[in-house]
Amino acid sequence: MSVLLTVEQHRDRILDTLTPFATQTVPLPQAGGLVCAADARAAVDIPVFDNSAMDGFAVRAADLASASADAPVTLDVVADLPAGSSVDPPLAPGQAARIMTGSAVPTDADAVVPVEHTTAALDASLTRTEVTVAPGVGQHIRRRGGDLAAGEVVVRAGEVLTAFRLAALAAAGIAEVTTRRRVRLAIVSTGSELVTPGEHMRRGQIPESNGVLLAALAAESGAAVVHITRVADDGAAFRAALAAAQDAGADAVVCTGGVSVGAYEVVRDVLEGDRVRFDKVAMQPGKPQGFGVLDGGLPVFCLPGNPVSVAVSWETFVRPALGYLQGRSDLDRPVIRLRAATGWRTPQGRRQYLPAAIDRADAAAWTVRPATGGGSGSHLAGGLAHAEAYAVVPAEVDAVAAGDLVAVMLVS
Repeated sequence: MSVLLTVEQHRDRILDTLTPFATQTVPLPQAGGLVCAADARAAVDIPVFDNSAMDGFAVRAADLASASADAPVTLDVVADLPAGSSVDPPLAPGQAARIMTGSAVPTDADAVVPVEHTTAALDASLTRTEVTVAPGVGQHIRRRGGDLAAGEVVVRAGEVLTAFRLAALAAAGIAEVTTRRRVRLAIVSTGSELVTPGEHMRRGQIPESNGVLLAALAAESGAAVVHITRVADDGAAFRAALAAAQDAGADAVVCTGGVSVGAYEVVRDVLEGDRVRFDKVAMQPGKPQGFGVLDGGLPVFCLPGNPVSVAVSWETFVRPALGYLQGRSDLDRPVIRLRAATGWRTPQGRRQYLPAAIDRADAAAWTVRPATGGGSGSHLAGGLAHAEAYAVVPAEVDAVAAGDLVAVMLVS
């Protein structure tokens, strides 16, 4: 009986073979979805200057110490400060400046009074206002550097440049960022039984879904699909597909199907040897796996053909490898622990990755359940439509009972 590799052993063998991409500097608008390759430090303070948090009047707090609704204090309005104004008007005792949200606070002011606490509107023609509150020093002023100081790290190396992080970099005055480029991925689905979805099927044929699945997963992972094809169980056709992937400039190729021990395992028949190794991994689904580097330096991931096996294999091996090439610091998905809403069977001696749905009806007690009634069967592609996570059950666990705590890997 052949020895099963652990998930970690197979993943480590993959990562040990790969080398992260070289770095590049790109303009901020082009960096979305890339991985930051060096700590990005703020060029300016956030906020850049002391500014008003309200529409109202910039004042000297000491002038208004006695102000109240019953005894308002009158101030002379000596300046007008719309957003973007560079004016820094002097304020003598008893004077105020009309100010808009985001405008720079005058050096002589130490508080802002919202217009609703005065008896005057923000009409630029008014020269006096009555204030009905006594503001504290610093009230409604956003202090310079209160969010982030120049020189502080905004985004760390290894973090994906999401929309929020890009916005933070822009606010910190950063125009370009050091990244690693996207992975260029080729996808090859094998199987004489496969037809394009929607096409007429004769007996024994099924719609091909792995190419669609992997292309979407690649996009979610920040990779760019440069070649995608489907081939029959034919060695010459498969070799031609690999050559086309190399010609397309792929950094890696993912193949599905043809990796087990059957009579028509085209991927294994063509690739098995010194450079590509096929193993059995102690997991369900996804037990048969292959990985290696083709002549010319092209890494090739050889996944099983059943759709759920493909999805699980992507999460456990391919996605972390692509992240490693791009320099990601977080190769693993978030994992939480939830109670099982129902019981289910687990495979003996293999770690189970069960497509799962989360019940959030009780905000204080989320639960997890199988996405389909068929458990973790590798052929249950329809259940993927309801899955938002994988329940990950250790190999030594014989069964999950309702109420058991289960590790849940979030994927959506």
